[in-house]
Parts: sequence; C-alpha cells; structure tokens
Amino acid sequence: MKHEAAQRSMTVSDNKTALIPKPLEKLSEVELQRKACISKVMTYTLRCLTQMFLDEGFEWLLPVVFSKSTDPLWPDPNMSIEKRVEIELYGESVRATLSMIVHKMVACSLVHSKLFIISPNVRIERRERAYSGIHAYEFTQFDFEARNASTSDIRHLVEKVISGLILNLKKNMHDELAYLGRLESLTVPKAPFKVYDREELAKAFGARWEQEILSEISEPVWVVNIPREFYDFEDFDKGFWDNYDLLLPRYGEVLSGGRREWEYSKIVRKMERDGVRKENFDVFLKLARDGKIKPSAGAGIGIERLVAWIVGARHIGETQLFPKIPGFVYSL
Repeated sequence: MKHEAAQRSMTVSDNKTALIPKPLEKLSEVELQRKACISKVMTYTLRCLTQMFLDEGFEWLLPVVFSKSTDPLWPDPNMSIEKRVEIELYGESVRATLSMIVHKMVACSLVHSKLFIISPNVRIERRERAYSGIHAYEFTQFDFEARNASTSDIRHLVEKVISGLILNLKKNMHDELAYLGRLESLTVPKAPFKVYDREELAKAFGARWEQEILSEISEPVWVVNIPREFYDFEDFDKGFWDNYDLLLPRYGEVLSGGRREWEYSKIVRKMERDGVRKENFDVFLKLARDGKIKPSAGAGIGIERLVAWIVGARHIGETQLFPKIPGFVYSL
C-alpha cells in the first residue's frame, strides 16, 4: 500500500502506543488461538476475493519476485522507503518487487484483458512506521487490471467485491468474528461509497486531511485526484489525476489504483518531469512507442490491511503468522 499525502502515516496510533506483535513462538495459548482465528478469516477472505474475480472473468497470474522493472514509488510525498532490496542475478542488477504495476499493464495489453495476481511486495519502511499499526516491510497485494476499463468500472467492481466479502464473512465466519469481537461492529458497506477529491480535502483541512476524514467516517470512502507515478492517467489541461484510493475507517488507505497512461509521449514527458530513470523501463517504453500498451485501469488491495480492518487488529502484524514489522527482524 502506497501513495499517501503529506501526513498520511500514523492513522491507527499517533504515538508509540500501538502494540508490536510478538513472534509466533512467544505467543501464549490464548494468543495463539486468536492468531489462528485471524488466520481463518484471512483464508476465507482470499477464497472470496479470488472466486469473485474469477466469476468476473479475470485470469489468475503468478507473481514476479525479482525484476529490472518494478514500481519506482516516485514521486510520492510521503513514501518512506529506507532502502530498496537490490541484488545481482547472472550479471544483471534486479530489485525485489515493490509492486507489479508495470507487469500488470504489459500483461493486460498483450495477453489477458482482465487479470489478477496475489503479489508479495517488499518495501523496507523506516523504523518509526513500526508504531503506525498499519505498515509492514513485507506485505501482499491483490493486484488486478482490466483493459479499456474506466475508473467508474473499477470503483463499481471494488464496491461490489468489498460489500459482498463482508456479507459472506458475517454469514460464514460468524463464530470467528464473534470471538474477535467484530460480528456486530463490522457492517456491510452501502454502495456507492462516498467520494472525496484530494485537492478539496487539502484546501479544507491542510496536510492532515486524512486524519480528519478518518475521524469522521464509519464506512469505506474513495479519495480521487492524487498526484503520483508516471503510469496513472493525468489530464494536463484540467490538472486532474484520474485515479483513486479506498480508505477504511481507522486504517486508512487499503487500495490504490487508477486509469493508466498508454501514450508513449505522455509517459516519457512525465518520467522526465519526475526524474524517473527511463533505462529501468526500456521494454515497457518500447512497447508504448510501438503502440502495444493499451488503455486500462486497475488497483492493488493490501490484503493484510484489509484483514486488519475486518478483524479489528490493533497492528497489521497480527494478520501475519510471521510479522514483518519495520525495524523488527524476528528469527522466522
């Protein structure tokens, strides 16, 4: 999960009071029981998401772990990457996947018109983000993309999926949600979700606009028009970004996505403006120059953050059997 405005970090806890989850081997029997319950909810969530997207005609792809072309995560005014994992393979320098956005756009253009991937992401966050309660240095995204889709198509699909997921969880994970204290407080969101414009929020609330919104909402909401990487569609004339984030009460951004750029001249212009190294995206740029990158839209859902909201976790690490918390490296 990425793309947060200037002060979009400590959304669960504004100080160092969030409980840092312990490694699995140090949990008590009661704590292990809670961990097992959360894991069952995770399993059911993945089962529901994959089946719903398969029912919508999406193809299920396998993830890419190392690549020369991965998301630059730039520019992002609040990106907090301490370092990027880079290694040499067969004489070539590659990076661990930050997100599969470039791969999604290429695969969606050349092979499958609708696709999804359960993709591991490695983002070595700064240590202070351990206490936000919503950051992990390894996490999983449910990434999806659809050729010729509009932003309204994707937002409608996401609303249908999230509402359906919560409805199914309340019906089929009744005992688990009751044990976790979420059966009554977790309600099925009403579609369509409310939409906020990021520019208007910033004018009204300043840099802390997300904290203001999260203190008010009780259901998921959309925030649109967010300046970010070269691949999200930007209307130069109107000064508008055709993209969106989905925010959850207390937990902040759980989904980031948008309509995509496909025209070579625009992509290059934005890369040069933002200082993105074009040599890292040579194949992608050649495909765009040759007219082979097609219009698409999509998003990535942070699985751990989604499940944290569902179960009411105090820290995202509670959703991982082996927590990957910034600044903490456990043996397993």
